Amino acid sequence: MAAPLSDGDRRKQISVRGIAGLGDVAEVRKSFNRHLHFTLVKDRNVATPRDYYFALAHTVRDHLVGRWIRTQQHYYERDPKRIYYLSLEFYMGRTLQNTMVNLGLQNACDEAIYQLGLDLEELEEIEEDAGLGNGGLGRLAACFLDSMATLGLAAYGYGIRYEFGIFNQKIVDGWQVEEADDWLRYGNPWEKARPEYMIPVHFYGRVENTHEGVKWIDTQVVLAMPYDTPVPGYKNNTVNTMRLWSAKAPNDFNLQEFNVGDYIEAVLDRNLAENISRVLYPNDNFFEGKELRLKQEYFVVAATLQDIIRRFKSSKFGCRDPVRTCFETFPDKVAIQLNDTHPALSIPELMRILVDVEKVDWDKAWEITKRTCAYTNHTVLPEALERWPVSMFEKLLPRHLEIIYALNQMHLDRVAALYPGDIDRLRRMSVIEEGDCKRINMAHLCVIGSHAVNGVARIHSDIVKNSVFKDFYELEPEKFQNKTNGITPRRWLLLCNPGLADVIAEKIGEGFITDLSQLKKLLDFINNETFIRDVAKVKQENKLKFAAYLEEQYKVKINPSSMFDVQVKRIHEYKRQLLNCLHAITLYNRIRSDPSNSVSRTIMIGGKAAPGYHMAKMIIKLITSIGEVINNDPYVGDRLKVIFLENYRVSLAEKVIPAADLSQQISTAGTEASGTGNMKFMLNGALTIGTMDGANVEMAEEAGEENLFIFGMRVEDVEALDRQGYNAREYYERLPELRQAIDQISSGFFSPRDPGCFRDVVNMLMYHDRFKVFADYEAYIKCQGQVDRLFMDPREWTKKVIRNIACSGKFSSDRTIMEYAREIWGAEPSATKMPPPNLPRD
Repeated sequence: MAAPLSDGDRRKQISVRGIAGLGDVAEVRKSFNRHLHFTLVKDRNVATPRDYYFALAHTVRDHLVGRWIRTQQHYYERDPKRIYYLSLEFYMGRTLQNTMVNLGLQNACDEAIYQLGLDLEELEEIEEDAGLGNGGLGRLAACFLDSMATLGLAAYGYGIRYEFGIFNQKIVDGWQVEEADDWLRYGNPWEKARPEYMIPVHFYGRVENTHEGVKWIDTQVVLAMPYDTPVPGYKNNTVNTMRLWSAKAPNDFNLQEFNVGDYIEAVLDRNLAENISRVLYPNDNFFEGKELRLKQEYFVVAATLQDIIRRFKSSKFGCRDPVRTCFETFPDKVAIQLNDTHPALSIPELMRILVDVEKVDWDKAWEITKRTCAYTNHTVLPEALERWPVSMFEKLLPRHLEIIYALNQMHLDRVAALYPGDIDRLRRMSVIEEGDCKRINMAHLCVIGSHAVNGVARIHSDIVKNSVFKDFYELEPEKFQNKTNGITPRRWLLLCNPGLADVIAEKIGEGFITDLSQLKKLLDFINNETFIRDVAKVKQENKLKFAAYLEEQYKVKINPSSMFDVQVKRIHEYKRQLLNCLHAITLYNRIRSDPSNSVSRTIMIGGKAAPGYHMAKMIIKLITSIGEVINNDPYVGDRLKVIFLENYRVSLAEKVIPAADLSQQISTAGTEASGTGNMKFMLNGALTIGTMDGANVEMAEEAGEENLFIFGMRVEDVEALDRQGYNAREYYERLPELRQAIDQISSGFFSPRDPGCFRDVVNMLMYHDRFKVFADYEAYIKCQGQVDRLFMDPREWTKKVIRNIACSGKFSSDRTIMEYAREIWGAEPSATKMPPPNLPRD
């Protein structure tokens, strides 16, 4: 058999990665050397690997600039409807390789860097992840930006340029320890500061009613400085913009007359204003009602809306054309998508600008606001819903509070007219929650202020309509839609799994890269022995490569022929990493009592726990403790390993997902809104073990339920169990293997030096487990048995893999964005390719 291709050789043979013309290669080398000399002020004698990375980044960025300028110029001249995607998180990961892929430069760069005696992959590893997100919601925003550019939509991502992104996770003695993520330490070659578009944002102050209308006065001002990052579409010469705001204190900050005495103190206090964009809140699916977080939410909204209105007014048809000083046409030119409730203040802020500043009539302003805004709901967990204390608004945003009260009154008047005497309905539907602490329900504000509300998978959208927003759905059913999430096939196939992309392209051509539904054509090759062998071979190469990475980075040796059983996602009780732990312990106990009939497995679990989430941190400690015992038991050998993957992040996902055999998606039915990791694993040739939750339901529908390992309660069963009352002890008494596992955790078998270590975990599982781990244990263990049996038949396993890949086309974010564009934004994607910068425009 031929020796496996090195990654470098593989890249060179892949047409998908762009043909490396000799001219291109020479041009890249020249540009690289020029940047090393003029930008980095180094020569080859003193340059470090990081210098080489920056030289290459600047070289690649140069190829973006002409396209970027030209795209924006094109939008100015054509004046299409603009899409504004507002999100407090954009989990972008690394940019270099993605840019090379989307510009078709990868082979040229690879060859040029090779000729310079350097290794491209080594340089790529130097780049810091842009970790400006927690998990699914932030990564979805990043995938959406890629798809919007690839579909030629005039779209902008707006968010915050956090100085510190999601913390780096270190594991010390089996516990998670957080470290600040100083991702900008060495500078960011992909961003361009735009101080000329700096915008003032107001806080605090008071409201005054004058004869000219309402005024918000005596405010504190913070400046919002924009930083622009280019977002290239795939080989269409479109480059959109992600604009992230950074907080700057104005130069007169705290130096007003009353403070003349202490100049030094005043200058030091500038930090207080600039803290707004200092750090990303590290909570996933959890609301923490801190004033700094509310400031962040208003900061991004206020800066962005001023920017949107400036762009609307100064369009080509500009100020001479009366159309643009009048806001009638605003919703025809502007769509604002709210990524969860975090940017919900867009609704009262747009009202404030229209009514107080632009003097638009209140009812007209409300119509404009509703036609402009649309809201995506991302979770049904009650602890995740944003409910801000009225007292905090009173202090920080007094005018917005007045506007929210007025909007709520209008809304309740309408409800009261439709349902006379139904006081309870009014209470349930109010934006203001009465109680010991009056609160503003941001989700209710979003629903009344938007023309469209969507969930992110069919089952989730149904729950949204039938329970979370049931009353609102009865009032305006036409508002509610589903938009099943997707992932970009550029990053999540081409970039992270070039071997698989190549094997696919060999069979069906390259059209699937921008039309993932073409993967259906692979169904014709499901019994093709060559194809089966090629797909299995790519998987084996990816596993070997990941095993080598684990050994190099973490000094853990794993068996590359074992089943790579992977669960990577944020650590949360609802995601049920504990169920996975119970399976690992059960497997261990079975091997101890009968070592003969076991399939080798490497169980890998990775993900971050919110720093303040005690139970999630205990779950990490339990995983590492189980690994400690199992991995050092000579009786088990390499039949079973449990590995905790430290510091799971986008760049690690790109390595582990292509190597996985089994993907664990085991949340309690009705709790995971969609999931997107599930889609990445499916596209990369892993099989899924999962519950009927989130997008798993649609994955099973696309591929056939028999081609996934589906187990456990459905939503109806969970509801029935809730009505009946869940009693964990019942399962504990009835299932000997479960009892043995729990007793081992509880007795200190996995924590001999601290036997009581896991009492909180056991106590939770036994007496207040909202997510019913034990109720699905039996079905899960049985289903894992089916996984083992299929894995022992590699040919049948690989056929199922091929069928899964072939049926994953629906889960492209291109399809998702196409649906948003047509059904929510009223914009049509354009397939036309912009002319490249070296050609004159039409």
